[in-house]
Amino acid sequence: MYILARIINTLFTILNYFIIARVVISWVRPNPSDQRWRKLIRLVFDVTEPIVGPIRQLIPTGSIGIDFSPLIALFALSVIRRFVIRLLIF
Repeated sequence: MYILARIINTLFTILNYFIIARVVISWVRPNPSDQRWRKLIRLVFDVTEPIVGPIRQLIPTGSIGIDFSPLIALFALSVIRRFVIRLLIF
């Protein structure tokens, strides 16, 4: 069970990095027509959209213009990670 817990922990860590990369991409705004960035941007958005998209629909940005969905997703993934790993270890 310990190995499974480590694998799940690693997957959650990678997913967190993808969400952080999505935030950085939204700040930097690389040229999507550039072939060097297109595949990376597409990969990051394809991996994170199933998580961030539903949160964004529940909590719209409104007039503020700030998208808190990645922050909420990171928090939710942290809670889920702890819960799953505790179930596996104990």
